[in-house]
Amino acid sequence: MSISAEDIKKLKQEVGIAAAQRVKSGMVVGLGTGSTTAFAIEELGRRLAAGELTDIVGIPTSFQASVLGKKYGIPIRSLDDVDRVDVAIDGADEVDPHKTLIKGGGAAHTREKVVDSLATLFIVVVDESKLVDKLGSTFAVPLEVLPMAISPVTRAVEKLGGKPDLRMGIKKDGPVITDQGNMVLDVTFEAIADAAELEKTLNNIPGVVENGLFVGVTDLILVGEFKDGKPQIREIS
Repeated sequence: MSISAEDIKKLKQEVGIAAAQRVKSGMVVGLGTGSTTAFAIEELGRRLAAGELTDIVGIPTSFQASVLGKKYGIPIRSLDDVDRVDVAIDGADEVDPHKTLIKGGGAAHTREKVVDSLATLFIVVVDESKLVDKLGSTFAVPLEVLPMAISPVTRAVEKLGGKPDLRMGIKKDGPVITDQGNMVLDVTFEAIADAAELEKTLNNIPGVVENGLFVGVTDLILVGEFKDGKPQIREIS
């Protein structure tokens, strides 16, 4: 069965809503970035407006999440204002069988890693196309890099066997600039044998702010998939 763009959108919506349903009143909620998480933020706003939820605050992982949170009436705070994150809801570009992720398709992985790692419960929301047997098989590993360090980081990554590409803007001349004012190198590896080791190695390169490998952070994955032509949500915990 071929899955249309409209079907994928419906799956993302179902998964986003399911994640938002797990938020309880009084919680501090990490608001992730991306198309699937956007549906979760919208649902949180609906629940607040309907009186199903009270006293939640949102900790955004990007300008996009902040704008959406405000649009849907979620009180937005920073990590300076809270002493905990109860739950974070975020998407992923790849998810492997060990619940290890590649994130950063939206160039927000630095803030996402900070907020998602702090969460007592980190829920990943994806459609079935994001599940892979081997990490790095469909998506490069994004590195957020200080602009002054692009050349030396490129050389260092090449020595590790990676193929780095400077991410360029769409409908914008020049490179993508992150919310922190940095650039993004998308690094393709033929194989990622040890994601935890690679995560550390990449972050130890001077000039790298953060990379998109999320190891040992995920608590629960909600996967939207079609079974017998009907959308359903599968839990991986």
